Amino acid sequence: MRAAGSHLHGRRVTLRPLRVDDFDAWRSVRTGSADWLLKWEPRLPPGQPDPTRSAAAFGARCSARQREWQLGSGYGFGIFVGPKFAGEINLSGLQRGPFQNAYIGYWIGEEFAGQGYVPEALVVVARFAFEDLKLHRVQVAIIPRNRNSRRVVEKLHLREEGIAERYLEINGVWEDHVRYAMTSEEWAQRGEQLVKEWIE
Repeated sequence: MRAAGSHLHGRRVTLRPLRVDDFDAWRSVRTGSADWLLKWEPRLPPGQPDPTRSAAAFGARCSARQREWQLGSGYGFGIFVGPKFAGEINLSGLQRGPFQNAYIGYWIGEEFAGQGYVPEALVVVARFAFEDLKLHRVQVAIIPRNRNSRRVVEKLHLREEGIAERYLEINGVWEDHVRYAMTSEEWAQRGEQLVKEWIE
C-alpha cells in the first residue's frame, strides 16, 4: 500500500496529500470559488478557525489528514493539473470488517470545472481504493440539485442507489442526497475500461 506523501497519476491530473506549503494556492482557489463551493458544503463548527484565513488552521487540517493516512481511516488528496492546485478528492470514513467501505467526496475550483478533471480523479481514486486498499465498496452522496457534481458520477456510469432523506447537514440545512456506489465486483467488470477511457 502506498504511504502518505505518495502521488497517484491520471492522464492529466496528479493526486497527492496536501502540505503546509500548499496553503497559498489552496486559499486562492477556495476564496476565488467561494460562491461556487460553499452552498454545497457543511458550515464550519462554531469556534473552529477558517482554514482559508489561517495558515495554522490549514496546517492543522493537513496534519489531521496525515493521521488518517497513518491510521488507514481516510486518504485525502489535492487535485493538481500540471503544477496548479485545482481541488480535492477524499476517501473518508473508511471501515474494515464486514463493510469494507469508504465515502468519496470531491470539489474543484470554478475555473477548472467542466473539463473532465474530477471524473479522471475519481477513476484514479477508485483504482487506489479497489486495487491498493482492497475495499469492497465506495460510495458518493450528492445533493439532487447539484447538477455539476452529479455529472461527474453520471459520466462514469456509477450505479444510483436512491435518495437518502435529510442525509447530511449542508450549509445549515439537512439535505437529501442521491447515493451512488461501486463495488469491487463492478470494478472487476468495468475498471479496465474506465482506466483506458480516463487515465491511460
